[in-house]
Formats: sequence, C-alpha cells, structure tokens
Amino acid sequence: MANALDKDLQQVVGIEKATHNLSRALAAPGIALVFLLAAGVWASFAVGQSPTTYIVVIGAVIAGYMALNVGANDVANNMGPAVGSRAISMTGALIIAAIFEAAGALLAGGDVVSTVARDLLTVPEMESTTFIMVMMSALLASALWVNVATYIGAPVSTTHAVVGGVVGAGIVAAGFSVVAWPMIGTIAASWVISPVLGGIFAALLLIVIRATITTRLDKISSARVWVPIFVAAMTGIFTMYLATKGLSRVWEPSLPLTILLGVVASLLGWIVAMPWVRRRSLHLENRKKHVATLFRLPLVIAAALLSFAHGANDVANAIGPFAAVVTSLESGHSEIAGVALPFWVLAIGAVGISLGLALFGPRLIKTVGEHITRLNEIRAYCAALSAAVTVLVASALGMPVSSTHIAVGAIFGVGFLREYISRRDMEGSAVPANSRFVDPEALNATPEQALASARKIERRRLVRRNHVYSIAAAWVVTVPASAILSALVYLGLGLIIGR
Repeated sequence: MANALDKDLQQVVGIEKATHNLSRALAAPGIALVFLLAAGVWASFAVGQSPTTYIVVIGAVIAGYMALNVGANDVANNMGPAVGSRAISMTGALIIAAIFEAAGALLAGGDVVSTVARDLLTVPEMESTTFIMVMMSALLASALWVNVATYIGAPVSTTHAVVGGVVGAGIVAAGFSVVAWPMIGTIAASWVISPVLGGIFAALLLIVIRATITTRLDKISSARVWVPIFVAAMTGIFTMYLATKGLSRVWEPSLPLTILLGVVASLLGWIVAMPWVRRRSLHLENRKKHVATLFRLPLVIAAALLSFAHGANDVANAIGPFAAVVTSLESGHSEIAGVALPFWVLAIGAVGISLGLALFGPRLIKTVGEHITRLNEIRAYCAALSAAVTVLVASALGMPVSSTHIAVGAIFGVGFLREYISRRDMEGSAVPANSRFVDPEALNATPEQALASARKIERRRLVRRNHVYSIAAAWVVTVPASAILSALVYLGLGLIIGR
C-alpha cells in the first residue's frame, strides 16, 4: 500500500515538474505575442482610421517581430564577451544591454533613415503597391531567417538579412536587372573583410597587453602604468566611435572635431583611471588572474557603449522598411528622399530589441561568450575594443564591414592567438638538449611518449572548430536564404491580393 502511494506521489510530482517546465517554455513566446499585438494596436491608434490602416497594422507587427529577432541575435555580439569572461552576470548583462539598446534607438535612432531599396535596387520608380509588397516581404523574410539563425545558435548580420530580403523581393517584382550587383559584391566582400580585421586588431591588442603587463615579473606595477593607458585609449576610441556611428543620425561632427573629442576624452579617461587602478591594485596578488580583474569595469563600460551604438544604428534594420511603407502610403509613391521615423515607430523598434534580448538573447550570448573559446576579462576587453577600432578604421577607408562579423571575428582572433601561444609553449619542451630551457623529462622520453606528446600538442585546440564552420556558413548563407524567403513571401502576397 505504501509503495503504491509513493508511486502515485512521484507521478504527481513528475506532472507538476512537467507543467512548470512547459509554462516556463511558453512564457517567452507568450510575452512576445502580447508585444506584437500591442504593436499592432498602437499602430492603429497612431495612424487613425483609413483604408490603409490594416497595412500599417500588419507592418507594425512584422517590424516588431523583426525587432525581437534583432535583440535576440545581434545584441549577443556586444554582451557575449562580458558574460563569457564572468565580468558580469547574465542578468546584469540583459539589464544593461536592454537599457542602452533602447536609449540608443530612442535618443540617437535618428529622424531620417534612407531606404535600403535606394542602394540595392536600380529601378528609379516603383508603383506604390509593388514597393510596399517588396518592403513587407523583405522585412518578414529577414525576420524569419534571423529567427532560424537564433534557434540554431548562429550569430548573423541582420543588415545582411534585410539586404537579402530586399534583393529577393526586388528580383521577383522587377527582374534581375534591377539589383545593384556591385553593392552586393561589396557586401559579399565584407564576409571576409569584417571578421579578418576584427580578429587581427583583437589579436594585436592582446599581444600588446601580454608584452606590457601579463608576461612581466611585476605585473601589479606594470598594470598601474599601462591599464590607465588602455582605459584612455578605450575612452578616446569609443568617443570617436559614438560621434561617427552611434550619434551620426543626430550629430555629424567634422573629422578634426571628432579627433579632438577623442584626444580630450582619452586625457580625461587617463586622469580618472590612474587613481582608480592604483586603489584597486593595492590588495591584488601578483598573478595574471588577479591583474585581469582591473579590466572588468572597462569591459562592462565598453559593452554598454557598444549596445548604445548598436541600438542607434541597427534599429533601422527592424523599422526602416516599415517606415518606408508608412511614408509610401502617405505620399502615394516610392520615390522618397528619406524615411521619417515618428516616435511611435522608433518605440516599437526600441522596445522590441530590448524585449527580444531579454526573452531570447541568453542562448546567443552563451554561444558568443562561452562556446567559441574561453574568455577572461583581458581577452574579452580586447574583443570589445577591437570591434570599435575596426569599425572606425573601416569607415575611414570606406570599406564595407559588418559589426556582427567584426565582433565574432575578434573572439576568433584572441582564441586563435591563445591557441598558437599554447602550442608554442608546449612545443618548447622538445628543444635541443643543450638548451637551458629544456624539460628534463623530455630528454628521457620513449618514442611512444614523444608520439603521445606530439599528439597532445596537435589536439591543443582552444577554438572550437565546429562553431567556426557553422557560423561562417550561416554568414555566407544569410543573403541568399533571406532572398529566397523574401521571393516566396512576395509571391504569396501576390496570390493573396491577386497580383
């Protein structure tokens, strides 16, 4: 009797656990659905009642869906290194990123966003209905692809997804000749340029930090000298980064003024960092692990500033095509010099990005921060700072780059450098017998032991290759996948409305 009662109780407990897990699994999609419904209702009140209100409502829902996916996928590139290095908890990262993403979108999201169709499609004028169908198809298709990428754990460029969407629908609407193929070529070039530049800058910065701090005998004294210098460099670089990218839509300073701002900010950063580093270093041990904690606060600040700049720039990926639809409905044609962004449209993008990050972002944050290579505060700092440096250098040279590819490439860069250094140190045990650095045990090694040692060195891979291949494949597939999805959506819309 007692055994039967125990089994019944275990079944009840099992049902309760399954119900709890199911409710948790459905909570995020449920909240997202409520947001999308709220976005549609808000849009209907914002534009009032008219024959085209239903189009605006549908567009607002699709834009909200895209914003959720931008938050779930793109923001991981900014917060992943900070979380992976344990500089900040997942909860703290979500809160900081949500605040700064929303602030960037609302405060610096801009009053005007040029239509992506103008750069990608050569057709001078489209019928208003066709233009709206192209934009709606592009937005929905890009959102679907980013959703799939997030589900499989691949960080992709939302900008490239939107590009693919516009191209796919544009081809179906007006043929291959309407596509500005040289622009597509520059985008394809960024698949290689972006991660390579990000990786090179991150690796170089890590080499400098190793040479100036972590390989020195007195690491504490070296850190007191050099950490303020690195903080000063970070302050100046991010000041110029925000001036040229994050705030570019509301303020465009000249190049001399931007450089002057960077120099002044660097000086102020150095002045503030000097006493802070000295005070923090008083109770630290002369070990690399302890010295690395001095980079924790600068890393968190860098991640927050990257989130602000991302919100200011990439909110257009979520709401730019939707704003183009709204403007086209108001003007009656597609030949528009720019797309006005009302506050209610910006708000949908800002709230959607923050909500998507909070609900679905942790998975990609873990992928970027933990699954590619092991990060500490110093390596994560190198990745974050190199992202801003790469964008600045590429912008100055007029090179097409993707911030997503740069951020992930930077992590690959520090990971491969760490792998190279580790292998070099392991191979050091096999130097000639007359070397004063020889490992005594290596001199008496049997052939089997030597072979085992060589195999151990070969296996010393500190960057997970499967993530390298899967992420690179997702980058290459993004534009064509979004284009195909967009073409199918456009054809579907055509069947529905009888075009």
